[in-house]
Amino acid sequence: MIIVAICEDERYILEELRRKVEKYINRKSLDASIKTFMSGEELLKAKKKFDIILLDLMLPGIDGLEVARQISCRSRIIFVTSYREYAVEAFDANAVHYLVKPVTEERLFLALDRAVNQTEQMDNQSLTLMKSGKTQVIFIRDILYCEVFNHQVRIHTVHGTYDYFGTLDMLETKLDERFFRCHRSFVVNMSCVAGQEKGVAILTNGEKIFISRRKQTDFIQRLLNFLKNEVI
Repeated sequence: MIIVAICEDERYILEELRRKVEKYINRKSLDASIKTFMSGEELLKAKKKFDIILLDLMLPGIDGLEVARQISCRSRIIFVTSYREYAVEAFDANAVHYLVKPVTEERLFLALDRAVNQTEQMDNQSLTLMKSGKTQVIFIRDILYCEVFNHQVRIHTVHGTYDYFGTLDMLETKLDERFFRCHRSFVVNMSCVAGQEKGVAILTNGEKIFISRRKQTDFIQRLLNFLKNEVI
């Protein structure tokens, strides 16, 4: 399911955007839901991972640019504003589109097309492994963690484990921002981490993997970011 957030402090604009997004979802027959917020603080406190966010730039309190810097890097942000002059700053914050009010249905739908396509591409990213003449395709979203094992790389997924001849360094370059090198022998999917204790990461399936001493501070910061932005 695609989860869309709309953050706009003017109620009538918020409702207008919500109606248009609902129309888009119905027209595209998407499995999607919409959440609405009237401030950046409210959005950040929701502690949810949103796939797409329609975000007003000029919000009371925390402005839209600062909200964008604090939310999950997996979210696709469409800025909605009355000010054209902030476009450069918006794209520096990794926005996928920049809409100037009043927002027409046509321009909104084009922006949503781009955001939905990027979201689906991320969810469908995969690795193709070759071993003993056999080809194995693994969706990146299904990977729990990867480790060096018996001079091979072992990939642990929700569906089982897969070994192949290669290096963890090479594999790491094919993974996305969800993954963190917590130890010279381990790369972990942070979205699958439930917590940490005494130098180990505890995964959602109960498994534990090592965190090197020099990576513990960075690991805790990454974990806090995911706990803040993912569905708890």
